[in-house]
Amino acid sequence: MAHEEREPAVDTRSRRRRPVRPRRALGTSAAALVLASTLAACGGDSGDANQLTWYINPDSGGQAEIARRCTEAAGGAYTITTAQLPRESSEQRQQLIRRLAAEDTSIDIMSLDPPYIPEFAQAGFLAPVPADVAERVTEDVVQSAVEGSTWDGELVAVPFWANTQLLWFKKSVAEAAGLDMEQPVTWEQLVQAAEDQDTQIAAQGIRAEALTVWVNALIESAGGSIIEETADDPEDIQLGLESDAAVEAAEVMRMVSGVGGPAFTTAGEDANVTDFEEGDAGFMVNWPFVWGRALSAVEAGTLDASVPEDYGWAIYPRVVEDQPSAPPYGGINLGIGAFSQNVDAAYEAAECIVSEENQAYYFTTNGNPAAKASVYDDSEVLEVFPQAPVIRESLELAASRPQTVYYSEVSGALQREYHPATAIDPETTGTEANDLITAVLRGEQLL
Repeated sequence: MAHEEREPAVDTRSRRRRPVRPRRALGTSAAALVLASTLAACGGDSGDANQLTWYINPDSGGQAEIARRCTEAAGGAYTITTAQLPRESSEQRQQLIRRLAAEDTSIDIMSLDPPYIPEFAQAGFLAPVPADVAERVTEDVVQSAVEGSTWDGELVAVPFWANTQLLWFKKSVAEAAGLDMEQPVTWEQLVQAAEDQDTQIAAQGIRAEALTVWVNALIESAGGSIIEETADDPEDIQLGLESDAAVEAAEVMRMVSGVGGPAFTTAGEDANVTDFEEGDAGFMVNWPFVWGRALSAVEAGTLDASVPEDYGWAIYPRVVEDQPSAPPYGGINLGIGAFSQNVDAAYEAAECIVSEENQAYYFTTNGNPAAKASVYDDSEVLEVFPQAPVIRESLELAASRPQTVYYSEVSGALQREYHPATAIDPETTGTEANDLITAVLRGEQLL
């Protein structure tokens, strides 16, 4: 997910000589958190080899129901109880890292936001995925979800659900603008249409993780990457923020900010939906929750049924006309705690959790798209989400945010330099972001 606050940077210098993927090494991000604050209460030996605890992110009760289903299906082999993490993914990361740094044995299964998986894996906080399990849990899984569960060429987490952003549009506005939405469209075409129709484009201009999601998707869509080559030593990381692709991305951001409306620089996903439902936005990039929210509002009587009837959806806009876009990738993957006393049972439970049946259930009841491609052919899924085929296509094209153990530092620096989008200079903003990230990773500057 992308609903998260920027986190303060930590000193990375002591991590530079750390060997690759130590199994019991304490990553510096974790160490800094531990030293800076009191550890959260840690679970000890549960005394019950059959009892598994699954730390979940907040949802509408779907993960708890899946835990109940899998417990029942296990027939006594194991039972799963759930423990809810904070709402913001950055706070989820903090809590889990603090407990894992203390080798907390109570953490059996974790719902992890993909950008933080490299950090957990590098610190030795994730139990290795057995080869036979890796083969089964990646079968029929969309490529972006596999890549989001991989670090250092190795699957380190189990793909659960995969999220992506679509281009949402008012069919009436697109038709009036003469846009053929059956064909790929560019950001430039959308801006021109918005100007011609006196409407707005809703995108995430807020200084938050959502802005990093947008920056990354634009650079990837232009054929570049924020991190062109990662490394254990931060001084060896090669950034792509001064590339032609990064310049093109910055040009798009400045262009879109001109038709983003007066609240563009403070608007996140929820504000964008409100503007799309009730305001002046005729186009929007956002996650699939948009659809379920609109239907629920119609059912509650707070939104006229004619509003979602005018909704259309398509693949994320292109930056380059003849080059497919690289939509955002998000979602949740399952990590198994390295210090769990029930690793084998935890992996058995994880396979149950991510079964096709449970992913279809979670999609239709909680609105979280599946990682398994076959789920998108499910008749009930198609009935609830007519966007399912486009979501699957988007997930096959989607690109992860920078995969690095220094993700918090990189994201925080991007949010500083690319905000507000109205002040972006395509010729200099990338260089300034490059310099800031480099300085932060070297311990020469704090965010």
